[in-house]
Amino acid sequence: MVHHQSAKKRMRQNEKKRLHNKYYAKTTRNAVKLLRNTTEKETATTMLPRVSSLLDKLAKRNIIHKNKASNLKSSLTKHVNNLA
Repeated sequence: MVHHQSAKKRMRQNEKKRLHNKYYAKTTRNAVKLLRNTTEKETATTMLPRVSSLLDKLAKRNIIHKNKASNLKSSLTKHVNNLA
């Protein structure tokens, strides 16, 4: 139980940021999953820059670690390059 006005405000802000970050993280996870399940090369090639951009934005906002974003982008690029 918080007793100070600043602590109450901080709780409200944290909750708002948590929901905001959760939305963007989930959206990106869905985009990664969709790209991994894609079997057509040209569709995957058009999706890859968009997904990479989403991952970079998450890393920039410290929602995910920059190395995790880099590893995901690398594995997705390998996946797209291996499609026939």
